[in-house]
Amino acid sequence: MEHYRNPRNQKSLANANAKAHVANPLCGDSMDMELTIDKEKRENVISEISFKSDGCVISTASASMLTEKVKGMSIEKVEKLGKDDVLGLLRLDLMPNRLKCALLSLEVLQKAVLDWKEKK
Repeated sequence: MEHYRNPRNQKSLANANAKAHVANPLCGDSMDMELTIDKEKRENVISEISFKSDGCVISTASASMLTEKVKGMSIEKVEKLGKDDVLGLLRLDLMPNRLKCALLSLEVLQKAVLDWKEKK
């Protein structure tokens, strides 16, 4: 609940070089994510990350926790993140109809990484 009440990284980035938007038509949640990816020590690293969400408690908390986890992480490592990584952050038993809410942040993150790769 703390990440829903006080979400981390919920803002806009002036220097973003990757962006994405996703929506969950089943429940109406939507999310935008912005990344600043920089080259550090021969690796492309997420130096800044932000999101804006019009969604439920689960999708907002998931995005807050995921953005904290991936900030400073290499794109190579981010691309290996999966469903279990996000669910492990939440530490909740979710009904199948709520999984999409929990995974919305991962979906938009993956889409933002693809946006950056297409621009390279």
